[in-house]
Amino acid sequence: MAEKKLVEQITPMDTDFAAWYTDVVKKAELIDYSSVKGCVILRPYAYSIWENIQSIADRLFKETGHENVYLPLLIPESLLQKEKDHVKGFAPEVAWVTHGGSEKLQERLCVRPTSETLFCEHYAHIIQSWRDLPKLYNQWCSVMRWEKTTRPFLRGREFLWQEGHTIHATAEEAMEETLRMLDIYSDIAENYLAMPVIKGQKTESEKFAGAVATYGIECMMHDGKALQSGTTHYFGDGFAKAFEIQFTDRDNTLKHPFQTSWGITTRLIGGIIMTHGDDSGLVLPPRVAPVQVAVVPIAQHKPGVSEKAAEVTAALKAAGVRARLDLSDQSPGWKFAEYEMKGVPLRLELGPRDIEGGKCVLAARTGGKEEVSLDGIAARVSEKLEDIQKELFERASANLKSKTSTARTLDEMINIAASRGGFIKTMWCGSEECEEKVKEVTGGMKSRCIPFEQEKIGETCAVCGKSANTMLYWGFQY
Repeated sequence: MAEKKLVEQITPMDTDFAAWYTDVVKKAELIDYSSVKGCVILRPYAYSIWENIQSIADRLFKETGHENVYLPLLIPESLLQKEKDHVKGFAPEVAWVTHGGSEKLQERLCVRPTSETLFCEHYAHIIQSWRDLPKLYNQWCSVMRWEKTTRPFLRGREFLWQEGHTIHATAEEAMEETLRMLDIYSDIAENYLAMPVIKGQKTESEKFAGAVATYGIECMMHDGKALQSGTTHYFGDGFAKAFEIQFTDRDNTLKHPFQTSWGITTRLIGGIIMTHGDDSGLVLPPRVAPVQVAVVPIAQHKPGVSEKAAEVTAALKAAGVRARLDLSDQSPGWKFAEYEMKGVPLRLELGPRDIEGGKCVLAARTGGKEEVSLDGIAARVSEKLEDIQKELFERASANLKSKTSTARTLDEMINIAASRGGFIKTMWCGSEECEEKVKEVTGGMKSRCIPFEQEKIGETCAVCGKSANTMLYWGFQY
């Protein structure tokens, strides 16, 4: 009965997807709400998922020559104002510090929404020669953006992220860096989070404030909405000129360097929930799951059961598996439901008869049970975890495919948007007016990206009927 009651506490996703999502983040003990709207408490389980993502990303960044730094939380208003497009883009979301103690500050300080301006100020101090370039920096921190509508992980006022900031002697180097980091984000999403991506360039109207070009990875959720899961930005030399960053090149002339920035955030946890979760709760990809295997003794009060379970757990940990032994006094049924709710990829059940037969039962969160020998259990568990990782990616890929449609006219786009959502592929003439038109007639659907893998769907723009050579993805977004 305990298991049934626990599962019933989650609203079915087909009934109310938003309520399902809220139920999962609360009941799987991922977050608690604080007294400030949009600023949630990441409970240990959620923070462990973020730590695993952070560890993977940090390793990949360092393997490509990046170094971690930390810059201040507060930005003077005069510094933020130096790049006009940038400040204009962030102005509606900025939180300001106006007092220090009881004294009013002579200049307002912005709580960082992003750190481009601080990095530029720093670069102007430390870069004089071509020998000082490139600088490949990354920062792990929190940022604040005063969002009106908030939802845990997906859109918050304060959230955790990494922000990469690099500066180069040539435009070619900077562009190469921008695309290289996009590939790393794609690698993280697909090979670790089991989230297939559409990779491409943002349109002019959707690019980052102050960027020359923005690139992104787009993922598809269960409910047919897109999630922008990582972005990289090529800045050209615009910020360098605004902040008077110059260097003496090899030919002994003064030049402006070229910059990039790129970031992923804790919204990836929301992406994992909405890509893989089901009506029983979380489903976590093994490569980022805090607990990969829950070891549940059956009839643990009987002689030798707890000891054998501890021995198996130790063997799994020695093999590098994140295993947890549950010796609590809860019933096995309660434990099964709890680990299902929390999305633990694999459960290992071990009782007196199993021990006598030299075996145990493995139950996958994705479905299915099997009896396996205790001999070589660590190797079999590792194989099973890889199978689950692969299965989750295949399921998500099937969902992406099933929720991707093609349209040749605006009427087709409107019908698809209203009836099934998902990604809609069309030809596009390149005009911002057509983007605004689609947004207006569909109730908010936007361009997602111009994919690198282009298809020739037709000869004309689906919106205005003019000649078109670009294929574009559209979709509703989180």
